[in-house]
Amino acid sequence: MKDLLLVTPPFTQLNTPYPATGYLKGFLNTKGIGSFQMDLGIEVILALFSKEGLASIFSTDNRQQITENLQPTTDNLQRIYSLRQEYINTIDAVITFLQGKNSTLARQICAGNFLPEASRFAQLDDMEWAFGSMGMQDKAKHLATLYLEDLSDFIKEVVDENFGFSRYAERLGRSANSFDELYSQLLTELTYIDTLTLPILEERLKQVKPKLVLISVPFPGNLYSAFRCAQFIKKHFPEIKTAMGGGFPNTELRNLNDKRVFEFFDFITLDDGELPVELLYHSICHSERNEESLYKRTFLLENNEVVYKNNTTKPDYKQSEVGTPDYSDLLLDKYISVIEIANPMHSLWSDGRWNKLTMAHGCYWGKCTFCDISLDYIKLYEPIAAKTLVDRMETIIAQTGETGFHFVDEAAPPALMREVALEILRRKLTVSWWTNIRFEKSFTADLCLLLKASGCIAISGGLEVASDRLLALIQKGVTVEQVAQVTRNFTEAGIMVHAYLMYGYPTQTVQETVDSLEMVRQMFELGILQSGFWHQFAMTAHSPVGMFPEKFGVIPEINPITFANNDIQFSDKTGINHDKFSFGLKKSLFNFMHGICFEYELQEWFDFKIPHTTIPSDYIVSCLESQDNFGTKPSAKIIWIGGMPLTETFTKSKKGNSWKMMKLTFHYKRETVELSIEKDKADWFVNALGLLSVYNEKVATFSQLKTSFENQFEDFELFWYSKPINTLKEFGLLAL
Repeated sequence: MKDLLLVTPPFTQLNTPYPATGYLKGFLNTKGIGSFQMDLGIEVILALFSKEGLASIFSTDNRQQITENLQPTTDNLQRIYSLRQEYINTIDAVITFLQGKNSTLARQICAGNFLPEASRFAQLDDMEWAFGSMGMQDKAKHLATLYLEDLSDFIKEVVDENFGFSRYAERLGRSANSFDELYSQLLTELTYIDTLTLPILEERLKQVKPKLVLISVPFPGNLYSAFRCAQFIKKHFPEIKTAMGGGFPNTELRNLNDKRVFEFFDFITLDDGELPVELLYHSICHSERNEESLYKRTFLLENNEVVYKNNTTKPDYKQSEVGTPDYSDLLLDKYISVIEIANPMHSLWSDGRWNKLTMAHGCYWGKCTFCDISLDYIKLYEPIAAKTLVDRMETIIAQTGETGFHFVDEAAPPALMREVALEILRRKLTVSWWTNIRFEKSFTADLCLLLKASGCIAISGGLEVASDRLLALIQKGVTVEQVAQVTRNFTEAGIMVHAYLMYGYPTQTVQETVDSLEMVRQMFELGILQSGFWHQFAMTAHSPVGMFPEKFGVIPEINPITFANNDIQFSDKTGINHDKFSFGLKKSLFNFMHGICFEYELQEWFDFKIPHTTIPSDYIVSCLESQDNFGTKPSAKIIWIGGMPLTETFTKSKKGNSWKMMKLTFHYKRETVELSIEKDKADWFVNALGLLSVYNEKVATFSQLKTSFENQFEDFELFWYSKPINTLKEFGLLAL
């Protein structure tokens, strides 16, 4: 029995829990407040994709309805229905395999004639050339993913049109300025997914017996189910209070004034949830104190009117005070990993279970004009100390047994990434991690090598529109040349790079779209990008473009707001129809990601006339021309992340003169490096390496190293930039 039940409604991810409830539970632990959390999404998925679940879908009771629904549809759905027993027979084994518990099934899946196949398997020819080197386990995961997608197609067509693996009834939550449509839907009969969701929720309510249910709604695709759950609680458990928080209300419900919403929810909180939830807990669970209820950024119904209360003087908690995310209660061993064909970064999102953490609250840049920089989740920047972060990583590893981390920052700060990497190495942790960044010049080749050594496997960042004019208008703070150099640094360090790409930004011309595509083509051809995705610009209410549209040459459609307000429809004064570029941009990118079609004229990707690019064919090559290495700052920290060398002294003779030399042999995981240096300088250098070791808390600067050297010898720069030392810089002698 717990006072609070934290719920993530269907659906978010199949492979890992959305972190909001884990973050909140970790905070509540610090206050001694008992809570239980559940991810309804994965529980519903497992109920649906099971022998019993599929038997129900294909059952005699549903047969007439299914057959009627199949009449006007495709042969593909008829095929799935005809093969229904094959699906029922194989589903439990496939799900167990995707949960990582039945790896030997991979051989049977890959051998063929085990999985029933429908239209999604038509992609297999593409897979052979796109993923020819894919290992057996990954190939089997991909085939099993196609199998699930075939079933998903059937469910959407003949059982529940709102179904999606990572969203449900998303249309009802997108740009819903009025509550009317969603409210009307909530007054109709339950959907098929509702009939699976609500009994699971009911069982948990009876088990936990909460006084307050907190439903986190991160995306529009969770909104409908959140309201259905709240509606069910109001009807069957009227003594329990309900509250909504999360990404969707934080961005969309800031202008809420429709009273009908409070037929379902007692409270809706905005922005950071820790203090609002703590105050709700005290108000509901300790109402006997007869004190005035205090609220933080909370909507509620009072005297039959929607009111917004922020009547506490208590400030939000610092990030150092919110505790370590707690993923207990969640069915961590039940999540399923899927592999789609989309792109390498998408496979990270959907394959494997990642512990979610945040390096810094908000965004340290906070200027991009398309971003919701007026809202607290972006605007209020507060980093967490590196030692605290790595403490939390160790705690989560001990709790979950998982060593993979996704830092879910808006843009992880380079200086903090450096300190976290150093702390990981000092503690000798073996972890894998990835995050989102800005492609800024701080990401030097040396910093990228350090991040790789600490376990960084991938980064994503916004190239947006690959045009310096538009990057300046966006206030991205980077140039195409800078992005090219940074992506090169990450790639050469062995870290995968994913670029967010944008088209249709206000005032963007057709020529700029074509030139942006050419820039992207060159970056993929040179291998400095491995993954990417084109997004069409969307204007949001809380971004500079949304707040000051006249400055950006756009004309918004003004609608009365009683419910959600974020995405704004608009017309661009240029009059260009950017929609028509969508297919060509995405098709070209798909091919570039798989290393082909670089020689195609850009015109071949479009079925309408486009202008020739104005970008020279060697533009990105010119951006990558070698930089001057003789520029180490005196304040740069010098770190050695390698091991100590084996040493051997020998005598070198030339023209009757002889002097002592030392051979330094460094053994690395994949190769051996040998250097020969004059013995006295080698003695100094070996001693210096010990002092520069990453395991030493005290870090030496370039200036200090220079002083130490020149106490004995002359001209440190001549030594530091000599061929032997430059060789070692590729293997972990870093200037940060």
